[in-house]
Amino acid sequence: MTEEHSEMTGLKVVNVGRDGKRRYDRQTKQKLVEACLEPSASVAGLALKHGVNANLLRKWIKLHQQRLAGTSLQPAPTGTAFVPVVEVDSHEEVVAPASANAHRHTPAARTSSPAMTSARLMVQMPNGVTLRFECSGNDAPLLSAMIETLGRCDVPPGR
Repeated sequence: MTEEHSEMTGLKVVNVGRDGKRRYDRQTKQKLVEACLEPSASVAGLALKHGVNANLLRKWIKLHQQRLAGTSLQPAPTGTAFVPVVEVDSHEEVVAPASANAHRHTPAARTSSPAMTSARLMVQMPNGVTLRFECSGNDAPLLSAMIETLGRCDVPPGR
């Protein structure tokens, strides 16, 4: 265990590991973070003055602010590529046929009335994922954009 302390910097190194990673005294680290939070303080300048990497100092500041806010530094849960869709049971479906090699999806509609108030779309992706959408007549531009985007997707089969 090594103790280094420079009166000029005020930051105290408590331990240097085998990998060269330094462990700093919590109190002096806290004082440095608080100095960075002062108005017109330069984080890069203070980091340079104290011999600490500016990115590391920014990380300490972020952790300090999260502790004050009562949040943790846990990564946000990763979601799927698409927004969850509510499945709708119906006898009439709008189907987009998809083959394993096709990159363009052309919807084929089966409807009983020409004036439809809502549209239903089911897309079978090459990787086996099935997407079902139900949209009102006002959602036609959104549905059109989704179909266009799905047509450009390069989804490997069986993924």
